[in-house]
Amino acid sequence: MTNAKPRVALVVGILCISVFPVLIKLELASGLISAFYRMAIAFLLLLPYMLFTKKFKLPKKETLILAVICGILFSTDVALWNIAIQESSATQATLLTNLSPLWVGIFSYVFLKIKPATNFWIGTLVAFFGMAMLVGFHFFITLNFDRAFVLALLSGIVYAMYMLVSKKALSDMDVLSFMLISLFTSTVYLALVGYWNQESFYGFTNKGWLVLFIQGAVCQLAAWLSISYATQHMRPTRISLSLLAQAILTAILAWLFLDEKITLNRIVGGIVLLLGIRITFYTKTLGAKKQDH
Repeated sequence: MTNAKPRVALVVGILCISVFPVLIKLELASGLISAFYRMAIAFLLLLPYMLFTKKFKLPKKETLILAVICGILFSTDVALWNIAIQESSATQATLLTNLSPLWVGIFSYVFLKIKPATNFWIGTLVAFFGMAMLVGFHFFITLNFDRAFVLALLSGIVYAMYMLVSKKALSDMDVLSFMLISLFTSTVYLALVGYWNQESFYGFTNKGWLVLFIQGAVCQLAAWLSISYATQHMRPTRISLSLLAQAILTAILAWLFLDEKITLNRIVGGIVLLLGIRITFYTKTLGAKKQDH
């Protein structure tokens, strides 16, 4: 049962982040400012708990630097993805960002000398095929190789870097302390970038503030506390590929709230996508069962 908790946490995290593309598509704030408030609200919600319970533990210098780098990488990823969604389509931005499992596998091999298992590559190919079915093969014909395309592609690369660095940082510190440091870094970093770009930090409607709060409380704090816990106990390649499942839940939410159609092609694509993810979790039952790390 020890391996069940990280997997349950991963599922909870995926559920929480699945509403994010739908909220961003409402365009109640700019992509950059939306990313800022996502981090700032999550930080402000977590900070009182950490202060009153005195659970914050300052890590050693090397680990602290990694946590700070994670804050910069993750906030950059979110900002790039937000802008890409608003400048093109949620479909294109989500697809290109979700190439991150491929980058995680490549970076793991090149920089960490970790060779992903064969079932990871097989599962990745199956999952990508399912993703293609989910968004529609005709979509690839209409791809626009513009600024939004580049930003979404960069988002996936930056996210892959975040997954690998966070895995290293979380091996030497607890999840809550890691989250507090990375969220603080993200908030300060995005505030500076927003100020530099002369973005407006106020003047939103009540609906806009509500959406920003949901992004911070649910899509960031709840989601990434869960995913960070899973990252401590599971391979980053599996985490990144499993996050593709958010595309299925996002499609369902878009159908419910944005009146987007769910076709038979999308249903089959979703099933194939889940099958690909399941393949990466396959382990031989002969001998001792391997750990997820």
